[in-house]
Amino acid sequence: MRAGLARLIAAQVSLHACMTGFRMASPLMALREGHSPAAVGMLLALFALAQVFLALPAGRYADRRGLKKPFALSIGTATLGAAGAVAFPVFSVLCLTALACGAATGLAMIALQRHVGRLAANPTELKQVFSWMAIGPSISNFIGPFAAGLMIDAWGFRAAYLLLALLPSLAWFWVRNAVEHEPVAPALRNTSGSSWNLLREKAFRRLMLINWMLSSCWDVHTFLVPVIGHERDLSATVIGSILGAFALAATAIRLAMPWLAAHLRESVVIGSAMVTTALLFSVYPLVHAAWAMGALSIGLGLALGSVQPMIMSTLHQITPHHRHGEALGLRAMAINGSSVAMPLLFGSAGLVVGVAGVFWAVGAVVGLGSHLAWTLHPTQGGLERH
Repeated sequence: MRAGLARLIAAQVSLHACMTGFRMASPLMALREGHSPAAVGMLLALFALAQVFLALPAGRYADRRGLKKPFALSIGTATLGAAGAVAFPVFSVLCLTALACGAATGLAMIALQRHVGRLAANPTELKQVFSWMAIGPSISNFIGPFAAGLMIDAWGFRAAYLLLALLPSLAWFWVRNAVEHEPVAPALRNTSGSSWNLLREKAFRRLMLINWMLSSCWDVHTFLVPVIGHERDLSATVIGSILGAFALAATAIRLAMPWLAAHLRESVVIGSAMVTTALLFSVYPLVHAAWAMGALSIGLGLALGSVQPMIMSTLHQITPHHRHGEALGLRAMAINGSSVAMPLLFGSAGLVVGVAGVFWAVGAVVGLGSHLAWTLHPTQGGLERH
């Protein structure tokens, strides 16, 4: 299983790095060509917007087709979108590239998460495999922008786009020999009804609400740290270092979790992360020294970085075996919808109550909502794993 999982992580990194590279390079090109910050914000939103509308169809498609066909479709879509930017590096085409790369990454991630969940034989292995899988985006979030930046400085934007366009093909190299799991029986698919009826189950509703709250905390930190850093006259390097410390801490905790999985309970990890996040958010606006902000970012990275493997493990235990793709689609839709809407809400709220007020309000919501996590029991969620 370990060798197969390593290949799947490599496939994930190859495809995801294409998107993260474009997510850095295309706004930079737009700004250099004189487009407004509002236009750049719209361009960035398109990476997540496609996934909001395609997540549920992608989940159902993954339930029907497994891993390779969704991956092949994702690779083709990402390659075509990236090739368009190589041929016509203008703003309108970059918007189409953003939609294509976002949609491709979303479909591939749902199919991959569904497939990986079937590699595990018990809850401990579920936590282990999803802890390893969570490392993939951390790697691609570094490789994509770093490689694109080097190419831009050396040979320009078109060369960077060409390199990014070649990355998705590597994903097929890694995934082509994966062994497909037994397909979902048509009778089961046809009797499941709408994807939305998953929300009738109390455990699933709780998990989606918890997931949304913690995803919002991630967005708050990413969005407001540059704002609060600017208010305190911190340099761009210092602000970047603070955000980098957060990312490194999130990666570090995910590297440690596979070895600790047998001793971790999903409800305890998620509940502790929510309480810790609430406490750190209450202190963050009161701290002015860069080193102190960095220390708080490390704490937040450790707390929020530990959550995704636990949520994924819980989701696979409380949803029917033949509906994992649909459940993952609902989760992806909620996360990406939050990524589109929350920065707009945070920006508007910040004008009214200030940056500190946003930190405190979100922290209060997460702290009060932590009781949902403590009562979350995957084996008693009301939905059978098989």
